[in-house]
Amino acid sequence: MTAVLMRTGYRLDNATLGLVLGLMGLGIAVSELPWGLLTDLWGDRPVLLTGLGSTALALVAMALWAAPTARHIPGLGVLGAGLLLVGLLGGSVNGASGRAVMTWFDASERGLAMSIRQTAVPLGGGIGALVLPYVALHFSFAALYGLLAVLCGLGAVMSWAWVHEPGIKASVADAVLSSNASKKGPLRDARVWRIVLGIGGLCAPQFAVLSFGTVFLHDFGHAGLATVTATMVFTQVGAMVMRVWSGRWTDRHRNRPAYLRACSALSVLLFAGLAVLVMAAGTHAADSGALRVALVVLLGLSGVCVSAWHGVAYTELATLAGAARAGTALGMANTSVFLVCFVTPFSIPYLLAYQGWPMVWLAASACALVAMPLLVPRAERLPAHA
Repeated sequence: MTAVLMRTGYRLDNATLGLVLGLMGLGIAVSELPWGLLTDLWGDRPVLLTGLGSTALALVAMALWAAPTARHIPGLGVLGAGLLLVGLLGGSVNGASGRAVMTWFDASERGLAMSIRQTAVPLGGGIGALVLPYVALHFSFAALYGLLAVLCGLGAVMSWAWVHEPGIKASVADAVLSSNASKKGPLRDARVWRIVLGIGGLCAPQFAVLSFGTVFLHDFGHAGLATVTATMVFTQVGAMVMRVWSGRWTDRHRNRPAYLRACSALSVLLFAGLAVLVMAAGTHAADSGALRVALVVLLGLSGVCVSAWHGVAYTELATLAGAARAGTALGMANTSVFLVCFVTPFSIPYLLAYQGWPMVWLAASACALVAMPLLVPRAERLPAHA
């Protein structure tokens, strides 16, 4: 719903809104690999402190100079530059926190630990869906940016207090993987690149839901603020629960490839079903309560399914790269993810102009279909035991 309010507050059209929403993802994409390399070089703690502290300062600057008021609406350049800067600095957190999981937990615990770490995104998204629209509506965008700055500062304080480099205590399996990684390195390993591309591809439908799901429900489904907010909260909380469950499930059953294949296939079906439902609804969605409920439910389920696999995929990738190179490998994955985060909201308005919402959700389904063989190639199964 914050996207809808941003469109109004900054007086943006859909195409410009997509560009603005994508710029922060572009900033993260550009910075992920350098941050990952620095994490492997410096360690988790220094990167987290540097990244979180500087992101807080960037958000303070946005509160001062990039927030719209009744008398002044900042230009697109100011808003875009601010969000790009936040992305460049905020990208530090991803690789550093992932590498910390790889160094703190052994092979039998990493799936669950990485999945718990991945719940940060839907947990933050769920809290944001509840709090940020209220702050923007009843206070201002300056207060919204200020609140986010305080939260980043709090994260830096907690990192200073609690995050300490434990040293890499690799098991025999980790030692073998690290030895293999040292010969080639993640940047020259085709297996790593394949998973990186698969992760990015499967993130496209997820970002479609997160960036334009609220716009879809508001514009096409004619849903109110409460319904839109409840749907996004359900999506984020459901994704959080499923990520924790999937990490524990795959640790116990050692079946990460099978789980990734199932998530990809179900995402293909759900988004294709959403496209079919939109085509069936036509222009009458606002006149039918049953269709409106079906749209809300199917969008929520699609969002949960396409967000549930992250911890499992990242664990598989980091295990393949080896604990000592996990920061680089996760930086590669997050570069792919946030390039998609930029391209997806940027592309959706053009898909809408071309063939409407059915084309958007069919494209999301196609992205999940393309990602499936990249994440889990048929000819070469990834090691599920590590």
